[in-house]
Amino acid sequence: MEINALNKIPGIDQNTKLFKAFSQFDDVLAELKKKELPKEIIFSINNTIEGINTFKGPEKEFKKHIRKAQSGIMKLIEKKLKIVPRNHYRNIWFVLGMSAFGIPIGIVLGASQGNNGMLGAGLPIGMVIGIAVGTSMDKKAFREGRQLDLEIKRY
Repeated sequence: MEINALNKIPGIDQNTKLFKAFSQFDDVLAELKKKELPKEIIFSINNTIEGINTFKGPEKEFKKHIRKAQSGIMKLIEKKLKIVPRNHYRNIWFVLGMSAFGIPIGIVLGASQGNNGMLGAGLPIGMVIGIAVGTSMDKKAFREGRQLDLEIKRY
């Protein structure tokens, strides 16, 4: 079983954001075609592609539909197969590092110095910790062959 192709839409390049979202979704599908995927995953992806190919509506809604479809596919392959795009874990741990490590470190620094202004000093420390953890997880995913050769951007 093979992943279906997206139907090319004439005149889509007139709307830059829609074109970028459509192109990125097409790139995601091209990368997924390179991987060995179970039939049930391919079936689910093909159903999503069929929904995109048969969509009739305004461009703004079409862009939302594409982003929602891409997000659904990415969540599915991450959950079932642990396949992620480049810098996936880094982007997640960037925020987690600031909130899970940075704020507590800032509170400790502020309490020990008697200066609540030190709360802000913990955020960059947490950010660095988060980036380091996420980058190491991305490298592990790459070594194990669980990484797609593309980075997801929001358009």
